[in-house]
This record gives sequence, C-alpha cells and structure tokens, in this order.
Amino acid sequence: MLLKIQNLHTYYDEIQALRGISLHVDTGEIVALIGANGAGKTTLLLTICGLLRSRRGSIQYQGQEIHELATDRIVAMGVCQVPEGRQVFASLSVKDNLLLGTYPHARRMGRTRRNESLESVYALFPILRERCRQKAGTLSGGEQQMLAIGRAMMAAPRLLLLDEPSMGLAPIIAQEIFRQLVELQKQGTTILLVEQNAAAAFRISDRCYVLETGRITLQGPVKDLIKNKDVQRAYLGKGKKEIWE
Repeated sequence: MLLKIQNLHTYYDEIQALRGISLHVDTGEIVALIGANGAGKTTLLLTICGLLRSRRGSIQYQGQEIHELATDRIVAMGVCQVPEGRQVFASLSVKDNLLLGTYPHARRMGRTRRNESLESVYALFPILRERCRQKAGTLSGGEQQMLAIGRAMMAAPRLLLLDEPSMGLAPIIAQEIFRQLVELQKQGTTILLVEQNAAAAFRISDRCYVLETGRITLQGPVKDLIKNKDVQRAYLGKGKKEIWE
C-alpha cells in the first residue's frame, strides 16, 4: 500500500473541511476522487502534500507517517501535486519551468540525469520539445496542463496528485491528457486523480472514492460504482454507456 489515510480531519480556521476521511492508494493504481464543488477534494490533496495541516488523523506514505512533515520533505520522498489551474511560471520558458521540477533533487541530480528526465517528459509530451524556448504564458491551456504535469514528473514522483487536469480544456485535448496519464501509470507512476468529469475519470481509473461535504460516501472499483444509481444520477447522467468506449 503506497498511501494510507485514516480518520483525517482538516479545518480552515474553525470551518471543518474534511470529516474523518479514510482511504488508500495501492502502488500502480489510478484512483479517482469525485464530488461536487466544495466537497473537500482539493483540501484533501493539499493536506496530503503538507500545504494544509490536519488536526487529527494519519497520513502514511510507504508506511511512514508524513502528516507533520514539511512539503519539501514530502516532495523529496516522491509525492508531487499538479495543482488546479496549472500555475506555470508564465514569464519563464517551457524548459525552465520543467527544470524547476528538479528542485527537490537538485543536490543529487547531475546534468546527465536531469537531461534524461527532460527527454522522458519530451517523449511523453512532444509539443513541449517544440515549445521548449517559448514562454509558458503563451502556451494554450492544454499545453500548459502538459507542462504542469511534465514539471511534476521531473521530480520523479512515485505518487502523482492531480487536481482537475481537464478543467477548461477542449474535449479532444482533455482526452489526450488522460491518455498520457494512462501511459504514466504503465511507466510505474501511481495517480490520485481529482476530476469533475466523472465519466472521463472512470475511463482510466481502477477505483474511486466519492466525497460529499468532507466525507467519503461511496467507494469501490469503478466497474461497480458505475452500476450505482446514485452515482449515475449525480455524476454520469447520459454518459454511462460511453464510459468504456
């Protein structure tokens, strides 16, 4: 088990956002996390990577408790987040944005290994090689999302936390992003995926957790959850039949 969370409670000042969350992610899985706006999905990712502190509960990564560690320590251990909205450095080139992803490993990553990481990202997203000298702020939304994922991959994560990767993207571009997430899984990256488009998330995920007002209300293999009438009504609508196409 790569990630294990037990009875997690997180607050914004006195407002409780997570209420006893328990979940796990096994090595090699893509696990989806779905729910309405305000359900606590982003809060959970921020708590895992140390940007928010839980008041109670346990977060274990590779068997080690991490909920009190600094974010840079957590990243160095192999947990990286691609935030909602991409948050690339607009004034820097594509290549420089990617190189910033190596910061957690800068002391022990030599030029050869850094170049190998760049080549790996360019192989995954060839458009980034073409745009390597271009300022990140001039990229399209889809290209910026590829850059944000590529930057995270430069840190060689074992666990990738993705927050709404398809938000604001044209359907054909979103499909390409999801195809590359499957490729990352094949290469050995484990993924915890927050995604509003439940049908798209279900196409590539092994298991899913449903969050409502800070609590997990449903969980299980995707093949089982798509048969649940509440999930169909709230998250899939008419898209159920197209999930596996």
